[in-house]
Amino acid sequence: MSGTHKIAVIGGDGIGPEVTAETIKVIRAAGVPIDTTDFDLGAGRYQRDGEVLSDETLEQLRTYDAILLGAVGPAIGDTSIPSGTLERGLLLKMRFAFDTYINLRPFTGVPGSIAQGCDFVVIRENTEGTYAGEGGFLRKGTAHEIATQGSVNTRFGVERCARFAFELARSRPRKKLTLVHKTNVLTFSGDLWDRTVTEVARSYPDVTLDYNHIDAACIYMVEQPGRYDVIVTDNLFGDILTDLAGAVSGGIGFASSANLNPERTGPSVFEPVHGSAHDIAGQNKANPLAAISSGALMLRHLGEDAAAQRIEAIVREFAFDPAAQTASTIEIGDTVAERL
Repeated sequence: MSGTHKIAVIGGDGIGPEVTAETIKVIRAAGVPIDTTDFDLGAGRYQRDGEVLSDETLEQLRTYDAILLGAVGPAIGDTSIPSGTLERGLLLKMRFAFDTYINLRPFTGVPGSIAQGCDFVVIRENTEGTYAGEGGFLRKGTAHEIATQGSVNTRFGVERCARFAFELARSRPRKKLTLVHKTNVLTFSGDLWDRTVTEVARSYPDVTLDYNHIDAACIYMVEQPGRYDVIVTDNLFGDILTDLAGAVSGGIGFASSANLNPERTGPSVFEPVHGSAHDIAGQNKANPLAAISSGALMLRHLGEDAAAQRIEAIVREFAFDPAAQTASTIEIGDTVAERL
């Protein structure tokens, strides 16, 4: 694809700026023209001036082709930021404003991992469910306190997520889709998901549809990860299951993700899922492969398929190389860039 891509970069906190710097290095080495702008957002920004994400900055971000995010969050044990402040005020605010309703996380089992040799993708509905924020407190702080947390599920939201997942499954060799939910207990939301996915499946007769309860899926993910090709699930179950998938595939240090707006009515957000890891920040120890893989997902979204494929192939090769376990952050970025 011709033209220069405008990329907003939120390095964030801890190791975030380090791994995003290596990602940008690799993208440029692949010959993709990008124009980057840094945005100072995250725990550090909040601690300095109390700002999480202003509406003005949100609208500035909207003008970019994509957003590359490193990591946000304070160090473990730092209680200066109330729980949920960054999650709801920054991450979820962008997710809802830009309608990035698909969370895509690919997993390839590295040698020695439980999922060695496995290749599967989890598609998580990204804007509904329990994360929609329905609920509240009554008599908070008293002995009779009540807290409610609702799960918002719409036919529209489930169907568009299911269609995306079926299209992805159709494009892959195995052509298999597994719905993961808890229909035997969550008889309202689960019923909506089950009926909707089953109805959408009729338009994809070439895709095999399976179903697992979430608790069973957690067992199978450890004992039989090879049974999965594409998984589709709701917001909360997807959040939990993808962390487990990262662990069985070799560690969340290798896990990439894309928060996608397939219709491109807003910018999509690409980020590794390993967190800010303040304990190794500034020490040139962070493994940037998850961030670099997230950058490759960004390039695919931007239509730079050839460059994305080259980066993914090199990352996969280097992830299997024992040298990657001891190389520094900059050495890994340099190696991937040089191999390009």
